Amino acid sequence: MVLRPYMMIAPAVIIFCLFFIYPIFYMIYLSAFDWNFVSPTKDFVGLENFKSLLAEREFIEVMRNSAVYTFLTVFFTLTISLFLALWLNKQGVIYSFVQGAIFSPHIISLVSISMLWMWMMDVDYGLLNWFLGLFGIDKVQWLTHPDTALYSLVIVAVWKGVGFNTLVFIAGLQSIPKDMYEAASLDEASPWRTFTKITLPMLSPTLFFLAVISMIGSFQIFDTISIMTQGGPINSTNTFVYYIYENGFRFFKIGYASAAGVILLIVVSLLTIIYFRLLAKRVHYR
Repeated sequence: MVLRPYMMIAPAVIIFCLFFIYPIFYMIYLSAFDWNFVSPTKDFVGLENFKSLLAEREFIEVMRNSAVYTFLTVFFTLTISLFLALWLNKQGVIYSFVQGAIFSPHIISLVSISMLWMWMMDVDYGLLNWFLGLFGIDKVQWLTHPDTALYSLVIVAVWKGVGFNTLVFIAGLQSIPKDMYEAASLDEASPWRTFTKITLPMLSPTLFFLAVISMIGSFQIFDTISIMTQGGPINSTNTFVYYIYENGFRFFKIGYASAAGVILLIVVSLLTIIYFRLLAKRVHYR
């Protein structure tokens, strides 16, 4: 009887250790070696992979791209989702229809979405440039110019992520007690004061949760980059995971790629800790 609870959770623990914990430690182990993925021998190099990475200009650009992409994606996704949720948190057929419409991109595969947006952002035949041309605006090189390619990927990420975040925000809004708004109405509180003093604090657990998972997900972006830009032009859209993929499975620099993976793990862990230390104190749990 004493062992029964441990036996029941044992399969989940074994799977978690086998597919999550072990790969992390093996990646850390490989980061100390120079290995081409084919040779049976691994040459121990210690911290040389990390020194080479941090001294490489391309990797510094990758870190900058990842930071810019993550910040813009998280900020715009959460901001747009919050205002959409405030608008759609009503009863009615039209609101239900709009909720379903904006959620639909979330269930579509990133491959299909990437192909769709590649056509829409085509310089000569894309729908976006055709639309801009109606207003006399010059064609935009969405995916083919270093100054616009990364921001184009941000647009795709925001378009896909807004629907899921909006529905989560709506669920959070519907859990706020109605009597709080009734009390604010009796006190003749303005809409802005009601939003900042009631809605936003009561939504803080939802906002905190979405901010953390959006940040982690943005750092792991791979599909859209692999299909739409392949890290170009001129390394302007290369981010952590695609950089790891290139070095590991195209150039067969497994130790180098593992070192980049360790740095990604450290960066995401540190940002998550900072999120919890700085923002968790502002979260109001009922």
